[in-house]
Amino acid sequence: MTALATPPTTTGTPTPRVSPRTLVSSLWLFAVLCYLYCDVLGLFHTEDLAAILTGEINGIALTQTFLLGAALLMTIPITMVLLSRVAPHPVARWGTVVGGTIMTVVQVGSLFVGGGPTWFYLWFSVLEIGATGFLVCYAALRWRHED
Repeated sequence: MTALATPPTTTGTPTPRVSPRTLVSSLWLFAVLCYLYCDVLGLFHTEDLAAILTGEINGIALTQTFLLGAALLMTIPITMVLLSRVAPHPVARWGTVVGGTIMTVVQVGSLFVGGGPTWFYLWFSVLEIGATGFLVCYAALRWRHED
């Protein structure tokens, strides 16, 4: 399977087309990088950093249990980068639908925690929700069979 297929157009010129697996995997990677960079920027936001250093942010205690939960949550998109490339089509497709739904709901919910999101957090949330929301719709409605 190649990343780019070149179906002929009406003018006879080949038009590059990204394979569904490449598109889905790339969008998962895009979401992962957005999650990571947003968290890195949070360390430069003085109010967030001060709260982190106290062990509590927005009323949430940063316990080992909480951090393990966050790690497990972030394992979803990290794993989907790989699974969407190598797993059998039904696993990749439904993993994307379920994983994308979870990540979209969590990210939307995170906007309502605390005193309101920072501008950079809001920006990355728009990108993350857009990417995972698109992944869910694409996998559920368009990625019905292996291409």
